[in-house]
Amino acid sequence: MIFDTHAHYDDEAFDSDREDILGQMEKQGIGHIVNVCASIGQFHRTVELTEKYPFIYGAVGVHPDDADKMTKDTLDEITRISRMDKMVAIGEIGLDYYWHKEKEEHRKQQEMFRAQLDIARQEKLPFMIHSRDAAEDTLEIIQEYMRGGMYGGIIHCFSYSPEIAAEYLKMGLYLGIGGVVTFKNAKKLKEVVRQAPLEQILLETDCPYMAPEPNRGKRNSSLNLPYVAAAVAQLKDTTPEEVITITEANAQKLLLTT
Repeated sequence: MIFDTHAHYDDEAFDSDREDILGQMEKQGIGHIVNVCASIGQFHRTVELTEKYPFIYGAVGVHPDDADKMTKDTLDEITRISRMDKMVAIGEIGLDYYWHKEKEEHRKQQEMFRAQLDIARQEKLPFMIHSRDAAEDTLEIIQEYMRGGMYGGIIHCFSYSPEIAAEYLKMGLYLGIGGVVTFKNAKKLKEVVRQAPLEQILLETDCPYMAPEPNRGKRNSSLNLPYVAAAVAQLKDTTPEEVITITEANAQKLLLTT
């Protein structure tokens, strides 16, 4: 069954029909979902989803957009929640320089990124990385931490070059592939998928964002992942069923093997 390794069902975009849509998952071939925290003050919503739905797991962390709001109390809360049942990763964490151009903003993001990687190491959990317009700094920090020993990780919504992908793959990390791979203009990502071993690819939605073709621009959900699996299969010259089987095994190995 399909394993969606990165979703945001706590988002307000699902407030009107969350139960209805999550109730369709098993029937539509979705076996597991990781609901990923992003914002300070919203961790409890992911915890509640993991408690209500047997097939939903959680990742706890703070998106770099909120780095300036983080305190020691925030880090302590991440640590506490990471120890709960069904919490399988620290994320989404990382660097985002797209909206944040100032050096001081970059310094704060890097500080909080490192602090959350420290938690991942301490709690023996994999990490989920968000990186936008910060390719070099993200790679340098991850290389540093991987040399010191970590417990695996995912580069979520991978968007950089095949050369940078190769560096992450050499470290044994996974690339999260979602709806963008179905876009006609996603030439760079398509090349990354062609080159990456299927054994290091994971399927994800980032829902409610990043819906694949033919639903681009609409609210995304895990029910769209067959389109992503089909696009990956075409690029890898295999079947969607094979993509689903191998990516599910990859996700279970990284996230559900204790």
